[in-house]
Amino acid sequence: MEFDWLEIPFANGELTKREIEESFEDPFSIRLLPEFSDDSRETRYFCLGKALNNKAVFSVFWTDGKQYRVVAARPMTGDELHFYERKNAEMQ
Repeated sequence: MEFDWLEIPFANGELTKREIEESFEDPFSIRLLPEFSDDSRETRYFCLGKALNNKAVFSVFWTDGKQYRVVAARPMTGDELHFYERKNAEMQ
């Protein structure tokens, strides 16, 4: 998977590009499509995953099927982390 990075800061320096990429490679990552879609824009997806250093990452991204462009990323909130852990427990 290739990333097309914009040169914008993410999460006020709390996350590195490497941590964000690793969160997408997390075998337990959860990718969601929002219920609403505005046809005038590219569809945005959400990814909840963990980096190798166990940092929990929430990302908003779009893809053309070949590349991913992360629009925004930040550490997961407590509720998001709970959702991530609950969904992964349900799959086991």
